[in-house]
Amino acid sequence: MTDLEYLDRAEAALKAVELNCDRLNETTDADIDNQRVGGMITLTFRNGSQIVINLQKPLHEIWMASRSGGYHYRFDGQHWMDTKGAGEFFAHLSREASAQAGVPLTFVP
Repeated sequence: MTDLEYLDRAEAALKAVELNCDRLNETTDADIDNQRVGGMITLTFRNGSQIVINLQKPLHEIWMASRSGGYHYRFDGQHWMDTKGAGEFFAHLSREASAQAGVPLTFVP
C-alpha cells in the first residue's frame, strides 16, 4: 500500500469512528466525548476512562489504547486487522467501548 492509499483508508476509519460516536450519543446513554487532534481521536467515557486511537503513518498502522491494553492494526485489503490476532478494528473497538461505557455499543466501518 502506498502512503497515499494508507492515508485515505486510515482517515476514512477515523471519520467512521467520529460518526459512530455521534450516532451512539444520539441513540444510547453512552455519552462518549470524542475529540480529534490531527491523526488522533480520544474517546472519553462517563466514568473517566479513555480509548485513544491514533495513526502510525511510518508503519501504515492504526493504534488503539484502552484499559485492556494497546493494539496495532494493519489494512489487509478489506479490513483493519490486529497484528497479533486480536481481530478486526471496529469489532474490537465495539467490545472495548462497551466495556468502558457499561452499555452495549457497536462501531461499524
